[in-house]
Amino acid sequence: MPIYLMASMMHRTQYRLTTLTGFVKLLIIVSKPHMENSSHNYSGHNRRYAILGTGAVGGYYGACLQRSGCDVHFLARSDYDHICHHGLMVESPDGNFSLSPVNVYASVATMPRCDVIVVALKTTQNHLLPELLPPLLDTCSTVILLQNGLEAETFVASIVGDRHRVMGGLCFICSNKMGPGHIRHVDYKAIAIGEYAPDYVPVGISDTLEAIAQDFEAAGVPIIRSDDLLQARWQKLLWNIPFNGLSVVLNATTDQMIDHPEVRQLAESLIQEVRAIASAYGRVIDDQYINTMLEQTEKMEPYRTSMKIDYDCDRPLEVEALFGTPLNAGRSKGVFSPKLEMLYQQLIFLDQVRSLSVSGT
Repeated sequence: MPIYLMASMMHRTQYRLTTLTGFVKLLIIVSKPHMENSSHNYSGHNRRYAILGTGAVGGYYGACLQRSGCDVHFLARSDYDHICHHGLMVESPDGNFSLSPVNVYASVATMPRCDVIVVALKTTQNHLLPELLPPLLDTCSTVILLQNGLEAETFVASIVGDRHRVMGGLCFICSNKMGPGHIRHVDYKAIAIGEYAPDYVPVGISDTLEAIAQDFEAAGVPIIRSDDLLQARWQKLLWNIPFNGLSVVLNATTDQMIDHPEVRQLAESLIQEVRAIASAYGRVIDDQYINTMLEQTEKMEPYRTSMKIDYDCDRPLEVEALFGTPLNAGRSKGVFSPKLEMLYQQLIFLDQVRSLSVSGT
């Protein structure tokens, strides 16, 4: 989903005005020295990438990386036969392109070990990661989670161990999977990437993160380097929780929600509850960030959120990662979030009814 303001209110702040796909976005990014020697030239290392999940997100970014010359390997279970024979096709306002042949696999057992493993699965599939990740790990690999929600990095770090790096990526993209091996990129494509450390302690921007960022940028994907991954995650939850959740409960698009006075008021109340939880964890989000976020939501084209699309397509909802985990995080700090709790309970009900309907019981 597109968010127009990425901000961090910690010290040593760098302001950068950026235009992405015709929209001006103010990116307020914490900038600290790299943890390693930042004078390196990274272009000489051809990292091998694994893409777990060749859908609207993973398929698009993986295709961009391969087109730019990176060594990319795709896990694509349902699309495996089609991609084997026909490759990948990407429609994009930046120019349509096709890739064939493509290194595609039906199982991680036949994939090579990789330097960078990009997890582009929904969090509802994270229970598969203990079997998917270990066969792909090389001597010192980096796992990047291109997922919404909270705390998935902690789970992944427990799988891969201390020898490997874990990073979180927050995608700002409108992209849809149209059919087997067919991706339609509609708008936006930036990724905010931050490195994970235990307890989400800010750790700066490492040479590894910088090297990966340069690979993506060479592939035409703008990268926002964040040295505080937890701050970035709370900032995105500030939008995702009210607008993803309410879009399902109210069967509404973004324009319907933001233009309706009572629904907007409800969204703003949810935003304040999320803000209070973030503050309890030392991540301060100020009024300017919130006001700009709401103003830019007003300017968005009518948009059906990713959770609404999942619901309409009878797919499992990311209720726990987006709502349950943040709610429990607040409870553990004594933060009372009545509207978030009600929204969580409503989504649990709707997801259970959807599951029963799909299973025919």
